[in-house]
Amino acid sequence: MELDRPKCNCGIFGIFGHKSAALQTYYGLHALQHRGQEAAGIVSLSNEGNKPIFKMYKDLGLVSDVFSDEDIISNKLSGFASIGHNRYSTFGASDSRKNIQPFMVNYRDGNLAVAHNGNLTNARKLRGELVNEGALFQTSSDTEVILHLISRSKLSDQVEQVREALMEIEGAYSVIIMTDDKIIAARDPNGFKPLCIGRLDDAYIVTSETTALDINTAEYIRDVEPGEMVVIDNNTLKTKQVKSFYYNDMPDNSSHCIFEYIYFSRPDSRIFGSNVDKIRRKLGKVLAQNHPVRDPDGDKVIVISVPDSSNTAAIGYQAQLEKLNIPSKLEIGLIRSHYIGRTFILPKQNKRDTGVRIKFNTVKGVLEGRTIVLVDDSIVRGTTSKQLVKLIREANPKSIHVRISSPPIINPCYFGMDFPSKGELIANKMEQDIDKIRDYLDVDSLEYMTTEELLEAMMDHDPNDFCTACFSGEYPIPLDRVYSKDEYDN
Repeated sequence: MELDRPKCNCGIFGIFGHKSAALQTYYGLHALQHRGQEAAGIVSLSNEGNKPIFKMYKDLGLVSDVFSDEDIISNKLSGFASIGHNRYSTFGASDSRKNIQPFMVNYRDGNLAVAHNGNLTNARKLRGELVNEGALFQTSSDTEVILHLISRSKLSDQVEQVREALMEIEGAYSVIIMTDDKIIAARDPNGFKPLCIGRLDDAYIVTSETTALDINTAEYIRDVEPGEMVVIDNNTLKTKQVKSFYYNDMPDNSSHCIFEYIYFSRPDSRIFGSNVDKIRRKLGKVLAQNHPVRDPDGDKVIVISVPDSSNTAAIGYQAQLEKLNIPSKLEIGLIRSHYIGRTFILPKQNKRDTGVRIKFNTVKGVLEGRTIVLVDDSIVRGTTSKQLVKLIREANPKSIHVRISSPPIINPCYFGMDFPSKGELIANKMEQDIDKIRDYLDVDSLEYMTTEELLEAMMDHDPNDFCTACFSGEYPIPLDRVYSKDEYDN
């Protein structure tokens, strides 16, 4: 069962120079499970008889399900280096085992494996060119394009082959590539997706979020910079710059995905140089400062979150209400079940309503007779929000006020977030009229953050360093370079 939420993209992890590399990768993927729940995979590297050997295991399901047999990690994937991937599909069929990463191939210079987070906006164009040149694709994933570009390079140096391939792709990528003797990691020049470097004893780790370092008791070193390619071999770390051919006429500022702070990343992670928890609390404070709620009778306003992604913003919201001298209390008004499997049976009738009730229940004693502020991070189609409000109404509150810690989503994303088409977004269905959305949700008031307020909450950052295209329609990469008008208008 899936609720109407923004979909996370993928989590990636790589380690070089550790005797139990696959085990550390397994732990890292556990910590990144929130970034993708469809499938998981690990490729490890070992030397057997002075010959590099790649070993792979991957399947559909959660990390704990895919690697439930201890022998897989300890024996089948033994080695001194490995890369891993948690999948949520943004490009390519989600139920195809062929599309599960990491991908692994053997070419003239040895083995290659790749794990990718993001979305290549010129993948279709490059794929067409490669097919015309005789390339045979095994998957429908955009990531496979990277392997073909590397294998077809005429350069003799393997690192330069990778660099050349990365210079041909456009869009969002945080990528980890493993060869017979090294790991290569890179971020696109816009820096859409997070990627950081850590150290565990004498081994180096590259991963999507610092929470995957924490679970391994590894030390955070720094982020991989936008447009940087990091090469790790024999416990050394070197860097090169990657500047795509397509970026020559573009500004140098980055375009971090702002939804990483709003929703995707774990609050205990550090991404783009800041703690996610700190930013989310600030989002809540700015939201309360500009969109407060008061009880008409002077009673305490009850602030609740939609668990778990908006918990921290709700904390910030209630704290700011107190600073505004508005009586308030932070409460747990919705209880979320964490044990709903992918195959949970839902009835054909009232499927959405039942799905929300299976996932959430209300604490009626908290809500009854009170002015409720429901803090959430976003509204996509609006179906889940409507059902949540219906649940809360059944607890007989005095009134329900919804506050959203982001602006209305009015545009699809082409850089790794899986939002619906324009026509399916609730803000567009309601002609971007907030009052119509309020009436649809059946709440007493509804207010979103503005884009300006959102950027105000990005502490320690230049506001120009974020991609806000899903709110503003201002895409950092011109879409007419890579999509037909029909493709990006729908």
